[in-house]
Amino acid sequence: MRLRGRKGIRESLEGQKELVILDPKEYKGKWASLFGNDNPIHVEFGMGKGQFISQMSFNNPNVNFIGIDMYDELIRRAAEKAMNVWSESEYTLPPNVRLAFANVEYADEVFEVDELERVYLNFSDPWPKAKHGRRRLTHPRFLEKYVSLLNSNGEIHLKTDSQTLFEFSLNSFADYGLQMNNISLDLHREGLPEWNVMTEYESKFVGKGMYINRCEVMVGEQALQRYMDERLKKYRLQENKPSLEV
Repeated sequence: MRLRGRKGIRESLEGQKELVILDPKEYKGKWASLFGNDNPIHVEFGMGKGQFISQMSFNNPNVNFIGIDMYDELIRRAAEKAMNVWSESEYTLPPNVRLAFANVEYADEVFEVDELERVYLNFSDPWPKAKHGRRRLTHPRFLEKYVSLLNSNGEIHLKTDSQTLFEFSLNSFADYGLQMNNISLDLHREGLPEWNVMTEYESKFVGKGMYINRCEVMVGEQALQRYMDERLKKYRLQENKPSLEV
């Protein structure tokens, strides 16, 4: 993938140090101090033009968001989107979102162990050919990184229009021993969920009537415990649990 950026784009990004992080490795283990608080940190790997991460930051002021991409032009567009989304607020600059120039391959050089609470993988490149499976962002070699970086409340949220990638991902999560939740093969079956923030790709695909696949993956111990408590309550297994007494 090649993007034709505007002339002087790097200089423009260098002038937005409050929003754009061009050398994120400097903040490994220090992202909380950059935001100036201890709020949870959510990261989107492959943020594209930034619609999702910008709107999520606006909707969730008590969460810190980091959008990651490896293309200058997408960082530029995401910065414009973030400024636009926050333009009618009291803030001159978005307070709880940063856009970082990085490659997910080196995520463990950007974030410290247990530094993140959630990872978003939205419409990642499906790499449809079987021989390219290792490049998919849900391949076990990437899951190993996410699991290390996520804390006890850690979760992975995946959305994709690709059935090939979704099937691969479900198997990959299962093979890695991760618990999945809220699996959907058609997220918009009953209309747009109130909690759902769409990406640019999602808006385009939904407009064409395409199915959106989604699932959540419980990684951290506390996240998994909440999941178990909710599922047991939902199915009333606690009340009906058989006695082991002889």
